[in-house]
Amino acid sequence: MFFLSSLLLLVPLVSSMSSHSTHRMRRAHAIKFVDTKLISGKWDTVDGGQYSLLNNLWNEQNATSGSQTSQFTSMSSNTVAWTTTYTWTGGPGQVKSFADIQLNTGINQQLSAISSMPTAWQWNLLPNGPVVCDVAYDLFTSYNPGGSHLHEVMIWLANVNSGPLSYQYNAAGQAVPIATNIPLEGYTWDLYSGSNTVNQVYSFLPTSGNIESFSGDVYPFLSYLIDNGSISSSQYLTTAQGGTEALTGAAQFNTYAYSLAIN
Repeated sequence: MFFLSSLLLLVPLVSSMSSHSTHRMRRAHAIKFVDTKLISGKWDTVDGGQYSLLNNLWNEQNATSGSQTSQFTSMSSNTVAWTTTYTWTGGPGQVKSFADIQLNTGINQQLSAISSMPTAWQWNLLPNGPVVCDVAYDLFTSYNPGGSHLHEVMIWLANVNSGPLSYQYNAAGQAVPIATNIPLEGYTWDLYSGSNTVNQVYSFLPTSGNIESFSGDVYPFLSYLIDNGSISSSQYLTTAQGGTEALTGAAQFNTYAYSLAIN
């Protein structure tokens, strides 16, 4: 009897140990290794899973002085966290850098073949004095897979003393939208159209405040442009990024959770 009782007691204990071990293994599998080295060079890049972190000081030559560093801070499943710190002076009104996360899977598909682009982004900005910047998704399309940029589509989550490109400005120097109060993904947006001298740029800006926690789908913004004849569904999505454009000032930009996929 003693032996049988001991055996019966051991069975749930072993079962419980097995369950806890499996749970730990699953958690360990979900948390992925990511290179957290600090990058500071103009074109420095670090890969992490399906993403790349780009420091992207593409227009630093138009600053009087400045620098920027970026690094991954964590990765879990398909979600990454990262931080960027910058200081830029001079060249007012000109973007100096676009530190961003680039998605490397699912791109170079025709827009007509994409059904959704689910995303989530939680971030904050810690300025050290006056700052001019924005926080935005940045998408590029082309006539061919991997081809030259034809259209740029930006979805701004923050406009900090900045403004979108536009073909028309009012007397106060503010960009004039081509469409207003567009309901998409739980928010309303104004749409601006302009050129960066290389390609056509469409920019969606929220009509009220900044969005520091966004969860939804990016594709409806592309669908809106397709439905209104601004871009063709036969074009290819060649680039899908999310990051911060810095013009002037000093700040730390923190992304606590970012994910983007193409279905």
